[in-house]
Amino acid sequence: MYAQSLKVAVIGAGMAGLLTSCELKREGHRVIVFEKSISLGGTWVYDPRVETDPLGLDPARQIVHSSMYRSLRVNLPRRLMGFLDYPFSLKERGDPREFPGHEEVLRYLEDFGRDFRLVELIRFRHEVVRVERVNEVSHEWVVESRTRESESEMEEEVFEAVVVCNGHHTEPRIAEFPGMDIWPGMQVHSHNYRTPEPFQNQIVVLIGNGPSAHDILREISSVAKEVHQALRASDVHFKKLENRNNIWQHSVIKCANEDGKVVFQDGSFVYADAIIHCTGFKYHFPFLRTNGIVSVDDNCVGPLYKHVFPPCLAPWLSFVGLPYRAASTLIIELQSRWVAKVLAGKVALPSEEEMASSVEELYQHMKESGLPKHHTHQLQQNKFDYENWLVTQLRLPPLEEWREEMYFHALKKITSHDDDEYRDTWDVIGGCKDTTAC
Repeated sequence: MYAQSLKVAVIGAGMAGLLTSCELKREGHRVIVFEKSISLGGTWVYDPRVETDPLGLDPARQIVHSSMYRSLRVNLPRRLMGFLDYPFSLKERGDPREFPGHEEVLRYLEDFGRDFRLVELIRFRHEVVRVERVNEVSHEWVVESRTRESESEMEEEVFEAVVVCNGHHTEPRIAEFPGMDIWPGMQVHSHNYRTPEPFQNQIVVLIGNGPSAHDILREISSVAKEVHQALRASDVHFKKLENRNNIWQHSVIKCANEDGKVVFQDGSFVYADAIIHCTGFKYHFPFLRTNGIVSVDDNCVGPLYKHVFPPCLAPWLSFVGLPYRAASTLIIELQSRWVAKVLAGKVALPSEEEMASSVEELYQHMKESGLPKHHTHQLQQNKFDYENWLVTQLRLPPLEEWREEMYFHALKKITSHDDDEYRDTWDVIGGCKDTTAC
């Protein structure tokens, strides 16, 4: 197999874009990273501003990229947040906690960008508005961008490959229910949540049960009069949470009324002041033009072989960082290495037909298992099947056992209402079998 050096565009300078540009550079590719903001770090750059439309439905709204709330701390140990050859170590005058705040993660990414000389590859304040093949028979791609300084002027450049790393925490998904348009209270998506103060002494309905929902639920319950959590699970019925004076759980919202009443499927109801949608995000690639070859259908980006390569456009177009409910940092790093080595000609992909068949097998398996399409990129399971598959493709040594053990231990704590303080009480090292590796 031969090695080759290509001119590659990377869209985004968040964690995925930095890792991808590092691996591409390591393989000898010529890399340009397009970043529309003034700094690297993506969603890890805290921005106190919120959007002009708090639900994120208005396409003309002033978009704020970051979904970070002020108090956010990582929900995985820093040992799992670090890269394989660049540990997330304690730094002098840094955040010493095993579960540090978002500021420490941003510093880590900034250090990584500096130490591997990635900053010089980034074109800051360059927003990509179009990514399109030069023609139907070429694998070359036109990347059209504009700068904040001259928004009316467009720049075009041709690349041999494009890697999409623009993240998926910007375009909100919201819950829909009858009456939401006439309900008089405040509605906000978690993307635009920053601090609990606006909910002081209010009765709040919070929709969702993911990690951000748990964090925000705990935080606003300290200032709100009441918090009512609406859950999608079929076995949920109206109840007050143990050891909580002001938190109740309900089934999903049945409807909302003009008088402020919110009615749940289980028959319970509450007159609320605010509804917070902690309901996740949509994959959003407004710049990507593939004539329908790659599309987003019910939040499934596809068809993609192993969540990365569109079979009939591989390897010249790829995506890094789509999977969620997973050991994201590890997956992003392994995906970026895979893309870089495939483009270098060091790792071969299956044929287009074989890749397409693999995608169809995944879709069929999900259908037979009763999994909705919007769970396509959700990897939460009980072992590192996908991670180990990538390791095999890259011919790397097997992953240390502690990584898998620590991740799934953390996952149980993240989703439990009974261990709110796990970030400060969990003995991460003591709970790991291979303590020398931890």
